[in-house]
Amino acid sequence: MITKIAITEDNFFLAKAVQEKLSLYEEFKIKFFADNGKDLIQKLEKDANVDLILMDIEMPLMNGIFATEFVKNRYPQIKILILTVFDNDENIFIVLLAGADGYLLKETSPQELQRSIVEVLEGGAAMSPSIAFKTLKLLRNPQEFENKKCEEEIKLSPREIEVLQQLSRGLNYNIIAQNLFLSPSTIRKHIENIYTKLQFHNKLEAIEKAKTSRKKK
Repeated sequence: MITKIAITEDNFFLAKAVQEKLSLYEEFKIKFFADNGKDLIQKLEKDANVDLILMDIEMPLMNGIFATEFVKNRYPQIKILILTVFDNDENIFIVLLAGADGYLLKETSPQELQRSIVEVLEGGAAMSPSIAFKTLKLLRNPQEFENKKCEEEIKLSPREIEVLQQLSRGLNYNIIAQNLFLSPSTIRKHIENIYTKLQFHNKLEAIEKAKTSRKKK
């Protein structure tokens, strides 16, 4: 089965680098390239027959955060995997609130990118080790959030914390499953639950509050 992918990236050379990684796998087809979020939306309005979007964050006209929010509201069936060079705390948290299905760094290997795309398409969530570490840090320091609702709602179970810790060490699902005496499918479900808990019911309100908080700093 062919997976139709759109690459949203304003840097031509980085977009080509991603394309080269995907070209190693016959099951992936590049549907189109978009220079920014606005360009992406215009192209989706013409043809939304896309399975997954690889989304950068920092782009002109419309960044990846707002583009993710828009696409998830208009085309909820399309999966969005963030692929960026930025791993700072604010970007991770805000883009997950926007509804992203996964967050990877551009240094991700072709093999890891392919595995993550498949994972997301199957309903799971993809998270690179450094992002897992950052997420764990955020969840352990709720005082960093001005929004008390955020502090109250982001409560991971002890098992989910264990999974996140293992993931932050760069371990794959199978190894984590062995270490915790669970099945890989159970590990996948735990990671999916982590993402779900990060994605609040009122996403847009949470994003606006996070943006306001950032401006105050």
